[in-house]
Amino acid sequence: MTSIERTAYPRFKRLITARELHVFFTPSEEERAWVEEAADSNEHQLALLLSLKSYQRMGCFPKAHDVPNQVMEFVRRAAELPEDTLPVYGSERTAKSQRSMVRQRCGMRYDGPGARALAEETMRIEAASKNNPADLINIALEKLVEAGLEIPRFSTLDAMASTVRARVNEEILAGIRERMTEEERAGLLRLVNVVGLDGKSPFKGCDRDTHQRGNGMIL
Repeated sequence: MTSIERTAYPRFKRLITARELHVFFTPSEEERAWVEEAADSNEHQLALLLSLKSYQRMGCFPKAHDVPNQVMEFVRRAAELPEDTLPVYGSERTAKSQRSMVRQRCGMRYDGPGARALAEETMRIEAASKNNPADLINIALEKLVEAGLEIPRFSTLDAMASTVRARVNEEILAGIRERMTEEERAGLLRLVNVVGLDGKSPFKGCDRDTHQRGNGMIL
């Protein structure tokens, strides 16, 4: 599994500075007015504001328990909501409706199959020259943002990168094998056979010759 820290996948930092809170999570007056009109309770208003500001920052909806209390408290105070207000939904239908409103406001589309297809195609093309899963995930993220598509979960992209990389590597190896003669294939297989009393295989000598050629010492 690829470490999310090695990728550009959007996520909340462990430590968020006061400046970052102010720049990225302060709701504008227009946003506050929009939320007050769209939501019928303090709890729904806070939930909608958190979804909006998180989506603007990340391009996807974080799970409720992934939103730091630091962010929740900042947004609540900025919206001048009562101190005991918590971001809760009356039902899953309400949560789904709010997500649709946020996407529409941000000009983003939710198309799970389309996003996965675009990410997979991007990874497949790039995997011919890049073998690091983190690189494949980052390039897919760029294409998804350019297309205005909501970003799939990290676990989805991570599993996809591993699968695509393995498939492309197999295709590359199969292509190399097809270009080899039967004699070359047999010689390649013999490289791992241990011969002689020293317990070494021909691969050891091949590795040494390759290293010497790389240093300009062709023997």
